[in-house]
Amino acid sequence: MTSENNRLQDSGVITHRVEPVSIEQEMKVSYINYAMSVIIGRAIPDVRDGLKPVHRRSLFAMWEMGNTSDKPTKKSARVVGDVMGKFHPHGDASIYDTIVKMAQPFSYRYMLVQGQGNFGSIDGDSAAASRYTEVRLTPLAEEMLKDIEKETVNFVPNYDESLEEPLVLPAKIPALLVNGTDGIAVGMATKMPPHNLREVCAAVTRFLENPEVTVEELMKVMPAPDFPTGGIIMGTDGAKNAYMTGQGRFVVRGVATIEDGESGNRGDRILVTELPYQVNKAQWIEGIADMVKEKRLDGISDIRDESDKDGIRVVFELRKGTMAPVILNNLYRHTALESGFSVINLAIVDGQPRVLTLHGLLSSFVQHRIEVIRRRSEFDLKKAQEKVHILEGLLLALAKIDEVIAAIRGSDTVENARLTLITRFGLDEPQANAILQMQLRRLAALEQQKITDEKSGLIAEISRLNSILSNESTIKDEIRREVTEIAGKFGDARRTQIAHEVGDISTEDLIEDKTVLVSITTANYIKRMDLDTYRKQRRGGRGITGMTTKEEDFVDSVFVAGMKDYLLCFTNLGRVYWLKVYEIPESSRIAKGKPIVNLLNLKEEIVTAVIPIREFREDRFLLFATSKGQVIKIPQTEFSNPRSVGTNAIKLRDNDQLVEVISTNGTNELVLTSRFGQSLRFHENTVRTVGRGAQGVRGMKLRGVDTVVAVTLLEKDHLLTISDVGFGKRTEFDEFRGHGRGTMGVRNISLERDAVVIMSRAVSETDEIVVMTAAGVVIRTPVSEVRIIGRGTKGVRIMRLDENDKVVGVAIVNPEAEVAEEPGSDADGPAPE
Repeated sequence: MTSENNRLQDSGVITHRVEPVSIEQEMKVSYINYAMSVIIGRAIPDVRDGLKPVHRRSLFAMWEMGNTSDKPTKKSARVVGDVMGKFHPHGDASIYDTIVKMAQPFSYRYMLVQGQGNFGSIDGDSAAASRYTEVRLTPLAEEMLKDIEKETVNFVPNYDESLEEPLVLPAKIPALLVNGTDGIAVGMATKMPPHNLREVCAAVTRFLENPEVTVEELMKVMPAPDFPTGGIIMGTDGAKNAYMTGQGRFVVRGVATIEDGESGNRGDRILVTELPYQVNKAQWIEGIADMVKEKRLDGISDIRDESDKDGIRVVFELRKGTMAPVILNNLYRHTALESGFSVINLAIVDGQPRVLTLHGLLSSFVQHRIEVIRRRSEFDLKKAQEKVHILEGLLLALAKIDEVIAAIRGSDTVENARLTLITRFGLDEPQANAILQMQLRRLAALEQQKITDEKSGLIAEISRLNSILSNESTIKDEIRREVTEIAGKFGDARRTQIAHEVGDISTEDLIEDKTVLVSITTANYIKRMDLDTYRKQRRGGRGITGMTTKEEDFVDSVFVAGMKDYLLCFTNLGRVYWLKVYEIPESSRIAKGKPIVNLLNLKEEIVTAVIPIREFREDRFLLFATSKGQVIKIPQTEFSNPRSVGTNAIKLRDNDQLVEVISTNGTNELVLTSRFGQSLRFHENTVRTVGRGAQGVRGMKLRGVDTVVAVTLLEKDHLLTISDVGFGKRTEFDEFRGHGRGTMGVRNISLERDAVVIMSRAVSETDEIVVMTAAGVVIRTPVSEVRIIGRGTKGVRIMRLDENDKVVGVAIVNPEAEVAEEPGSDADGPAPE
């Protein structure tokens, strides 16, 4: 290649030598140059004034054109054109977007631009075109630019070297902390939160007093960021990490309150009045609406955005019976109402990007202000000294005014007059020029006194400036005075609250742990109700309506559970699903409830057995009984890992169905009861422990079409058995002699024609029972009202049923956890036996 180049050059085809270049090296150098250009010139702010070049150029251009807070606003298009034509030739869009953001109260904690017109909204609406809006600097922005004409900062040529622009602004406040910033460069990014101006100034003061002050001490005056949109910072550990290392993460929550429903006519409502910083309100509401529509967020009946110019107000209307604290916690957990804010304190320091701690940020600002105040003081000192020198010449001329006038009148030209004054009166050229320019009115006695007073004032100012420049401590005193003045003039109260309790609030923390009644229908509708919905009655009453069901849908089971219990829901396919009781919507006594498929991810299966579990213990087991008499014992811990899609629990034979599940410690005797009134007592240690997915062993031998309907442990006083026609009785356990597993047992209850056993459960004398019929009628009565009689008897009437109605479910209630009996609740009286 080189020889070919030489030949072409010798022949005159090319006139210069072409040198080979490594494309890898060229790409590397070019990429690094491009990356540094983006980092330094566009995306990352300077640590001294906290501004990126486009922000700095916009503010400086507005200052230069006199677009200040004491003047009328100017068209944004005019300002954008000025910035682009003089300092920032990268397009009008980036300039206008920058100016708009500095004028948005939800973007900047302390706005640097005052806008007039449509500057967008927190919903993500764009600002109007620049030809429609007007802007001017805010007073705080002017403090960022103040003293720039006093040679306080260095200037460099603009892009075409026709003008000069500042490398950095004097910046009386640490704007990087006050307003924060974010930017994405090449291979790095910065994201810094805004803070409260008063707190930042207090932190600067603390740092000036002691540069070795700890972060803990600084956080006493500046505890955490302060966002323009308010919100609640959950704990200060994340902010502390960011202050100490330059990087951290903390959680910000919106502010929401719960408003009770009026007189029970409607559900509660949730009012959201503040959102986390940089959350788009419209997109947030739209996302929640989609989640409600897709059943991923349940319990919300309506969403209204009632926000106006006075602030945010989003109303969530909740369905009656839903738990507002749970819905609110789900909004925090699954939506941007709770958002994480990751901090990266990356800024340009001495021309290089660096991640800075809080000490680094404060130190860089203080060093910048020391340099600014030193240069400003030197500038003012020089001007004051020059002015004093001029005044001394004027006072000398006034003292010899007649001679000065004569000398001037005797000169034929101004230049000769200047030379005469210099030679005759010992003046220098600036003094002579000042005398020649002096107006005749300065000859008045009062004017002469003004000159004298002005000189005295300048001498005092010179003394003050020399004192400031004498050592660094006096310059720091000046910084302290200025930041205190700025804080008093522009500071305001903190907007973002700080929750010092760290950690995620679980839904269960918001739930009152009480006992409720849960019912399920044959069509798998489920609901929960407070137990005090049903007043106590004596046995034999008709009860009250407890549920309205659809045609061909009947109540299948009813049980008592704690609000924080797990419900293990077992299906006809032998699978198990987990559900918290508080996740079941609370319903009125006559409501039919909610389809359980809306709460569980069922796949063409129905729930056939449910058991409440508070905790999964290694020393306890779940004992399963199927309609065909099979029994299975599995450790509770096998079910301790909830899965939203469910998991296999037991293996069922053809045409078999899970009937009931009970919790046991593995050392009890148990009783299986069949549909036709047979009961078998045997010890559970004859049932070996197996894992999930097992088929189990035979527990009870059945005759004909008989099926098992109940299983209970011998851990209380008596065996309560109730038939579907509303009769029941208690029997001593001693009447059931132990039989071997797999036998038929003995007769338990005498049944009427076509009647069947619906429940058989161990009870204590102090227990209560809640009986529910297929039509949804409920009666609650003490167990003590049911007579203790022998095996093979019919029992007493528990509940008087309407024609064609049947008992379908019985729940046992622990009265120690319930409300006292209501006065007069036994008005129905007993029924004949």
